[in-house]
Amino acid sequence: MTTDADPSLALQPGQLRRVHHLALNVKDMAASRQFYGGLLGLRELTGDEVDDTLKDLVATGKVANFLLPDGLILDLFSAPDLDPPDPDPECTFTRAYHLAFDIPADQFDHALDVLHHHHILIAHGPVSRPTGRGVYFYDPDGFMVEIRCDPA
Repeated sequence: MTTDADPSLALQPGQLRRVHHLALNVKDMAASRQFYGGLLGLRELTGDEVDDTLKDLVATGKVANFLLPDGLILDLFSAPDLDPPDPDPECTFTRAYHLAFDIPADQFDHALDVLHHHHILIAHGPVSRPTGRGVYFYDPDGFMVEIRCDPA
């Protein structure tokens, strides 16, 4: 990543509006649904509340979506073969899949330009879906981050 004094070569405070969703990989979908929905009381999204791009995955039990009190969406992705790197629960390993930031649609291409300018490794995308556009990339520690926007 390069550093430049030119502010047009970086996203500015306020361009990323909010965290859009958090995606977690879970080993046991039924147990996780019970934990987040039953124990913690989060409302699971169903029917038309589910993004069109996830409907098939939700219908086959590979994804579950929950609405958090602040409007953030928690996406659970079934990963039954995933094992943590350390069996000690005191280790701070999580099964977080990616963190998604929302940006206005008219600023999405600028965000792509910033990523390319700084030679950020793009993992996937940009992709266009009925729910908007997104690009997935890695932070310096290899954690996946997404910048996404609603349809223009």
